[in-house]
Amino acid sequence: MGIIVGAMALFVVLSVFSGLKVFSLSFTNDIDPDLKINSVLGKSFLVSPEQEAAINKIEGLASYSKIIEERVLFTFDDKQEVTYLKGVDTNFGKVNDIKKIMYTGQWIEPNTYQVVVGYGLTQKFSLGLLDFNKQLEVLVPKPGKGNIENADQAFNKSTIVPVGIYAISEDLDSKYVFADLGLAQELLEYQPNQVSGIELKEKVGADENAIISKLQTIFKNKVTVKNRAQLNESLYKMLNTENIVVYLIFTLVIVVALFNLIGALIMMILDKKGNLKTLFNLGVEIPSLRKIFLLQGTLLSVIGGLIGLALGIAIVLVQQHFELIMLTPTLAYPVVFSLENVAIVMGTIVSLGFIASLIASSRVSKKLLE
Repeated sequence: MGIIVGAMALFVVLSVFSGLKVFSLSFTNDIDPDLKINSVLGKSFLVSPEQEAAINKIEGLASYSKIIEERVLFTFDDKQEVTYLKGVDTNFGKVNDIKKIMYTGQWIEPNTYQVVVGYGLTQKFSLGLLDFNKQLEVLVPKPGKGNIENADQAFNKSTIVPVGIYAISEDLDSKYVFADLGLAQELLEYQPNQVSGIELKEKVGADENAIISKLQTIFKNKVTVKNRAQLNESLYKMLNTENIVVYLIFTLVIVVALFNLIGALIMMILDKKGNLKTLFNLGVEIPSLRKIFLLQGTLLSVIGGLIGLALGIAIVLVQQHFELIMLTPTLAYPVVFSLENVAIVMGTIVSLGFIASLIASSRVSKKLLE
């Protein structure tokens, strides 16, 4: 029973944390690309028509989008906020599912001063869509050297029109203001082929390492190419660390349960001492006698693990399909069934059960039988 409950609990908890991991990453996955190119030196780099043509020929790439990201100042109705202006081209919708993140309004039209703002920013500014009575302005520091004599010399300024609101999560809803790539280049005084990054979408089953290698060749190793996990390295590390810690805690629970197995086997050895002595006198060797209890303990672990795993799988599948436990009135507690968790649980139970049985069976000795 201890092994059954331990195996069931370990599988359910691992499935819950897998669900929480998928749920947490779903927010960043909505706005982060499969691959992203950035310059090694400086904030921006030039992309030639030949390089674009070479990118288009890479096998496994579905699409790519040129972008510009820069922290700038936004002002509205005597309120100010510093956040990222993200200039995107017309291919951005092919790389990221913008329809999924749109809360209300529409996406920006090319070659316009339209912008899409985050839900968090609209709350901070008390900002509405197509509000022509109050103007949303963006101010970008001018590049160059020398003393600044007045504010007009220090900033490139432009009036922009919010036409849409996106909503992802509390942290990301104030991070970006999406604008047309041309507007961002104008404000930053960039050249037409100058960008701060390129976001790429892979085809299903594409060889990511081969794509990264070809991109480095195209840009002569003057760029960094990061995948989604590397773009959110700290988040992935935190989630993986939590998973490992929870696994170790529940493994400790199973270890405690297996002490009962050791005790039960030792009691059985003492109970069957007379039978063991008879077998020993008939010529059965000590290692063979030990194998009896080693096999019994291992079978107890395997059978208990399978029953516990079956119960755990049933609980997880019921939660997945019927959403019995809710986090909020509209959000079910996230769980994910995966064969990896099945293998981890069975591997843990069988390994620890074998070690426990080995410890208990070692009590069978010539001295005990004498």
